[in-house]
Amino acid sequence: MTGAALGYGSTADGDVGLLSPVSASPLVAALTGDRAVLAAILAVESGWAAVLERAGLAPAGSAAVVASAAAPGRYDPAGIALRAQGGGNPVIPLLADLRKQVSALDATGIGAGKAIHTSLTSQDVLDTALMLLARNTVEALLGDLKGATTALAALAEKHADTLGVGRSLTQHSLPFTFGLRAAQWFHGLAAAGRQLESLQFPVQFGGAAGTLAAGTVLTAESTATPFTLADSLAKQLGLAPAPAPWHTNRLAVTSLGNALAAALGAAGKIATDVLFMSRPEVAELAEPRAAGRGVSSAMPQKQNPVLSVLIRSAALQAPQLLAQLHLAAANFNDERPDAAWHTEWPALRELLRLALGAAGHLRELAEGLQVFPAALRRNLELAGPLLLAEGVGAAVAPLLAEKDGRSGKEQLQDVVDRTLAAPSAEQDATYRHLLREAVPRGALTDLRLDELLDPASYLGQAAEISRRILAAYPDFSSSATPDQNGANRG
Repeated sequence: MTGAALGYGSTADGDVGLLSPVSASPLVAALTGDRAVLAAILAVESGWAAVLERAGLAPAGSAAVVASAAAPGRYDPAGIALRAQGGGNPVIPLLADLRKQVSALDATGIGAGKAIHTSLTSQDVLDTALMLLARNTVEALLGDLKGATTALAALAEKHADTLGVGRSLTQHSLPFTFGLRAAQWFHGLAAAGRQLESLQFPVQFGGAAGTLAAGTVLTAESTATPFTLADSLAKQLGLAPAPAPWHTNRLAVTSLGNALAAALGAAGKIATDVLFMSRPEVAELAEPRAAGRGVSSAMPQKQNPVLSVLIRSAALQAPQLLAQLHLAAANFNDERPDAAWHTEWPALRELLRLALGAAGHLRELAEGLQVFPAALRRNLELAGPLLLAEGVGAAVAPLLAEKDGRSGKEQLQDVVDRTLAAPSAEQDATYRHLLREAVPRGALTDLRLDELLDPASYLGQAAEISRRILAAYPDFSSSATPDQNGANRG
């Protein structure tokens, strides 16, 4: 049975994200979809024509003809994708179509076709196009990421004194503040943002074998050199100049992948915490509500934390995609690679799609996150007085003389063990009583014991840690980036 008979759409429908809802949004499609790839390739060819004309290496007026012919709407991505099987990459069939368009538009016969792809190779064009695509995507990604960090910074400041319980290896550990938790979320995300901001998106220009041989021939009678032409193309496209061709040196790609995976990892940490803290039996947080979101197909009472689910789903996919980029980089053989290069494209684009999609959802989550201080305090109190055992031990152990060959610390461990054996409802009274028995009379006043058993007295440097985190990333704690959520909240 054919695909058409089964009701499948045509190849022109493309991937609309039916099985990847985290990245199914108009903004993600506009910046990373097949049409965006096509547009980036055409922008490189058009930019190159402009560079050649300015250098006197292409007929006057040819750049305008090529620019007109390079309008993305003139081309069929599905047809080009099918024909790409002939040469192994989409640049080859697209060039054939571009040349036909230029020929048809070159009404005065100036020979504008001479400006197309001269001295380039398909890897030059596709690598540069993917850098252009990545630059545009990362720019949008940073907008949403900074929106999220701004919201997290506000939560950290608002809840600097909101008490909760810290958890370690799934168990209650020490008193904590929700402000510090939000600040640590901010920290991971802002640090990843710094990596994204530091990225370079270099132009690629090496010719058939990375020697610039054709470029040398092209510029033989000109003051231009292959290197000045490459720098001009970088400036034309808004990319970084490259000191040399990087056909088989893939640091530009793996560095990009590292930064995207870091952003997704930081987002995944936040989503994982929110998923736990929004469980009904925990109920410390809740996602912002929106019509139609969080619904169940079978249980009408459910309000699923879908934003966090989508963000976490993206984070869980990132490591494998990043590994593919590094695996490819390690297998770029010879001076121009074979299949390793081809495996790089889908992995890189999927990382871009997932990161951009997740950032939009994360921004909405952070900006609308509901915090319930009463529930945070309730769960803190569930831990009982032994939550303060570390601080109590540090203050009380020096007060205890060695007894039966046992140090003060060992005696207090016995107090803790006996308290744990008591019913949870009686542990507070039991712990206080056993401490009174262990400590010499008069060495520990009621007021001092109350202080030691007050969770707010054992927060360490929580407030200062939060302050230092926010101070380290001032450019991420407030955002002047226009909200793009209209297109990025699918």
